[in-house]
Amino acid sequence: MKSAEYQIVHETSYRYSEPVALCQNQLRMRPRNHSHLVCHSCEVAITPTPTSLHQHTDYFGNVVDSFSIESLHQSLQVRVASRVTVSIPSDENLSGAPDWRELIGVIRRGEQPADWLASEYTFASRRIELTDMFADYARKVMQPHASVVDAVQALTVQINNDFRYDTQATDVNTSTEEAFIQKAGVCQDFAHIQIACLRSLGLAVRYVSGYLRTYPPPGKPRLVGCDESHAWIGVYAGEKIGWVDFDPTNAVRAGTDHIPMCLGRDYDDISPMRGIVMGGGKPILKVSVDVLPLDSSPTA
Repeated sequence: MKSAEYQIVHETSYRYSEPVALCQNQLRMRPRNHSHLVCHSCEVAITPTPTSLHQHTDYFGNVVDSFSIESLHQSLQVRVASRVTVSIPSDENLSGAPDWRELIGVIRRGEQPADWLASEYTFASRRIELTDMFADYARKVMQPHASVVDAVQALTVQINNDFRYDTQATDVNTSTEEAFIQKAGVCQDFAHIQIACLRSLGLAVRYVSGYLRTYPPPGKPRLVGCDESHAWIGVYAGEKIGWVDFDPTNAVRAGTDHIPMCLGRDYDDISPMRGIVMGGGKPILKVSVDVLPLDSSPTA
């Protein structure tokens, strides 16, 4: 098992051209404890002070902060500071991964509790349609490989090769089918495309939101606040192994540089901040993310 510890600060700021009379928002920015991550601490600060603030755990196990501000304001700041440890299985732990074709049958039959719990991630969701177009693309790439880990890794690399990372090609409302056809998009699109491909075959796949540790150019200082939110996928690899994460945007199996925060069927389940406002005119949004490693290197 490999692990790494981080301090993460995510700041979101809105400035409005006109006063806001009322805002109601939900935050999904708190790290959740699961097999790949332990959250040691998390503090959420909201300015102005909310009129009401409630916390609950959603269906997928993500911690949600719901708040409202019921007084006039022309700015909103949300700061979330967390300390976490990320762990991933070593390559040796993945050597016994099942054949992906056999795994599809196992999931469908729900032979073990973990199998039928994973099966809910085999279905279509709001942003994921299951089609022959996606299945055919994945099957062609995965066919030569037996192990589900090797097959999904091959698909991860193929998507990275075939699709162009382009921040202007899509927006938050672009459908997965549109991104697939134009072969371009951002990390959210890459993740949705790979989920659609694998679910169309019958595998269980979930959407993962989080952060990616970045490295400054050689000889350059590390810049504070210049990291970004990221998205990738988790694939169910059977009861023995559990979930394994892959990052199609970077053509890699997720490692300790990937810091998972929330899990869902697709982006709509886990968008970091969503809500409504009354008034406000034209808002100006500023987001700053800082991922600070607390240890010098991952440990084996």
